[in-house]
Amino acid sequence: MRRRDFIAFISGAATGWPLVARAQEPLPAVSFLHPASPDDFPQNVDGFQRGLNDTGFTEGQNVTIEYRWARGEYDRLPGLALDLVQRGVRVILAGGGEVAALAARAATSTTPILINTSSDPVKSGLVASFNRPGGNITGLMTATSTLEAKKFGLLCEMLPNARVIAMLINPNYPQHAVDAAEVQSTAETIGRQLLVLKADSPQTIESAIASLVAQRADALL
Repeated sequence: MRRRDFIAFISGAATGWPLVARAQEPLPAVSFLHPASPDDFPQNVDGFQRGLNDTGFTEGQNVTIEYRWARGEYDRLPGLALDLVQRGVRVILAGGGEVAALAARAATSTTPILINTSSDPVKSGLVASFNRPGGNITGLMTATSTLEAKKFGLLCEMLPNARVIAMLINPNYPQHAVDAAEVQSTAETIGRQLLVLKADSPQTIESAIASLVAQRADALL
């Protein structure tokens, strides 16, 4: 599905009804699915709302928005996505990377899904190809995962005497293994030791930092 089809899809739903029917039927609903918490990403919500406003949609007037936040509990995403589908939302925006997109795709093959991911959606099976994604998914790829090795190299240039460099990753994020492998390959090439630390909560972040100190890491990615 092409991105411009989303605007036409929602517009048709909002304008295609008679005036009498609009007074009786609920407003068409779009949804926002994210693996984190609303307090962590207020700019995402603001951007989503402004994007709708720019195309003529105002929450509470001619569209409703169903928000679903997993609050860091990734295993809740499939149930949240299924709930949105059962509520009959017209579009699902799956933010926060590949994990929300995969949950949305598992919940529906017909409801349009808009994704924003830093990993390769072709490799993950979300779309068939970049030119012809097919199915009910389209969106943006920011490609940040392919830059992890470059960021590691830049850190080494900034700290040429650093021999042990730690990398902090979230083990619940599907792309974490690929990111770590790319950085490990770069570390071996330039003769640095990579210390991979895993954390998925505030408590485990504290433990990871303590491990970083105990193992005398010179820098943290």
